[in-house]
Amino acid sequence: MDWLHSGDLYGEAVLAEESAKRPRQNLLPGLAVCAVASTAAAWLSEHYGAPIILMGLLLGLSLSFVGGDARTHAGLDFASKTCLRWGIVLLGTQITLMQIGALGAAPFAALIVVMAAAMGAALLVARLAGQSAFVGLLAGGATAICGASAALALYAVIGRERLSQGQFALTLVGITLASALAMSFYPLLASATGMSDAQAGFLIGASIHDVAQAIGGGYAFSDAAGGYAAIVKLTRVALLAPVVLLVSIAVSQGAGEERVRRVRWSVLKLAFSWFILGFLAMVALNSAVDLPDALTGWALVASKALLLLAVTATAMRSRSDLIMQMGWRAALPVAAATIASLVAAFAAVMLLM
Repeated sequence: MDWLHSGDLYGEAVLAEESAKRPRQNLLPGLAVCAVASTAAAWLSEHYGAPIILMGLLLGLSLSFVGGDARTHAGLDFASKTCLRWGIVLLGTQITLMQIGALGAAPFAALIVVMAAAMGAALLVARLAGQSAFVGLLAGGATAICGASAALALYAVIGRERLSQGQFALTLVGITLASALAMSFYPLLASATGMSDAQAGFLIGASIHDVAQAIGGGYAFSDAAGGYAAIVKLTRVALLAPVVLLVSIAVSQGAGEERVRRVRWSVLKLAFSWFILGFLAMVALNSAVDLPDALTGWALVASKALLLLAVTATAMRSRSDLIMQMGWRAALPVAAATIASLVAAFAAVMLLM
């Protein structure tokens, strides 16, 4: 089990190493307070129209003092780790290989370019701002794929020893805010530039971070654009597993020679980790079998609920004082990735569609 404690590639989002040794009954205090905060976030989102992930983040950060009580650590760590992984697995029920194939070769290639532009811009700006490459990887990868859920998966790979919890929480806040603004602004941009339903659907699906907000933005333009945006966005979600694996390999490059064997073992563990394999298995199952709408609907609700718990728990375990000390430069990689993805998607629409 040395690979678990080494934190080379398989570091946990906010899992304290000692919490794994605590008895299971200690999960209740942390899970209970996390569930209450998540329920409050869902209520605020439903009644005021705010993004549910953003509400979970803000409530979690406002309750970060709860994370100072050792009795809550085991439950909060369980929520941020296990709930996250099951939420990622259930995301696979929303995607089929046929949807990806229906996108077409040229739009798919353009989508890869958009994702690469987001990651490249985040890495470049992180470097110019004097931040580590891990900040750029997190911001760029989360922007390129599916927002908060991708950020959680990437942070599990990068590890808290390489990237502070404060920076992670600030990145999540930036991503959810940018996604919320994009959902309101991008449909207006598509309408003002006279885009067709397919063009608007691609622009919105390729450049808005969060799944629900990308699809919602598409339907704000038209029903046809909403359907196309859903296919484009879910294709980005389907690329979560390979991007996470590529990031894990990139992270391993900094390991010393004496740890090469351990790093290689960690990469192998990541490639065959149960939640990555589970995500791919759900995509394959949904492609091979016509799952009932009720089942996929339940799976989507369950996935959102689990990811909300994970985000809220992670925010509770973050130190708000460290976030405040980071300054405005810490948010630059997210802003750069957001702008780059919009510009690249807009250029792709104008040139290819």
